[in-house]
Amino acid sequence: MTMTSPTPTAPVKVAPAPRSTGPSRPSRFRMGAGQQMKGGPFAYAALAVVGLGSLLPLYWTLVAASRTQDEVLSSTPPFLPGGKLVENVRTAWEQANLGTAILNSVIVAASITAATLFFCTLAGYAFAKMRFRGRGWLMTAVIATLTIPPQLSVVPLFMMMSGLGWGGQLESVILPTLVSAFGVFFMRQYLIEALPYELIEAAKIDGANNFRIVVSVVLPVARPAMMVLGMLTFVQAWNDFFWPYLALNQQNPTLQVALGQLSASYTPDQSIVMAGALISTLPLLVVFVVFGKKIVGGIMSGAVKG
Repeated sequence: MTMTSPTPTAPVKVAPAPRSTGPSRPSRFRMGAGQQMKGGPFAYAALAVVGLGSLLPLYWTLVAASRTQDEVLSSTPPFLPGGKLVENVRTAWEQANLGTAILNSVIVAASITAATLFFCTLAGYAFAKMRFRGRGWLMTAVIATLTIPPQLSVVPLFMMMSGLGWGGQLESVILPTLVSAFGVFFMRQYLIEALPYELIEAAKIDGANNFRIVVSVVLPVARPAMMVLGMLTFVQAWNDFFWPYLALNQQNPTLQVALGQLSASYTPDQSIVMAGALISTLPLLVVFVVFGKKIVGGIMSGAVKG
């Protein structure tokens, strides 16, 4: 038997690795963990313009509230505050019964905000993490209500409140806005991403019921979104004018309805109207100064994960 020697194979050539020319420079458009974008002069100039533009209406309200109507309506309006602020505020307070109006606005805005946070958080959790028949159709119906103009429901809503005997009462303003479709959708979208199923399953394994899961698991996770939704709801309820103007009377108004009474005369005093508008703005500024840091901190804690 003849033995054949194996045919030699050609050696495989390996391409040399490219030589490094130095440490690679990170791309200016790629952000890594812990990096922050640095703003240039154009960014600071744009922020300054936007900030001044946002403060200009508030500053003009202060100037007009501290002047007389002749000075406000003159051909060369003043640019500095005057000395009539206290007098104009006192006049607006007495003419529009602002003490009762502020108390009513606080009750209405606080009640609506608390109820919206409670119901929208529960509904958002149910739509986000629970499985039940018709969930998709119900969520579609909730979103569809956002497309209906609120003016279409004024007449049946007014008839309903009158039938309940709540005409001119604060209940007629609070009850129709205890829950909002936007709040349900907002909380659902947040909880879908922020609340993992593993936390819920772990709580169930530990023997927690649905109420305990909501209190101990859902609410701590949903706190950042609740802070944002609460701020938006409070501002909207505080500034609402259309429905309170129809549902309430002059003896029991909210703040925005009372301000409408100041400008309802044939020749309203613009300085008095601006003084009332300044009074209505101050509570919102106080709320944002007191809770603004917590709201921003909640947003950032919800945005940073991992």
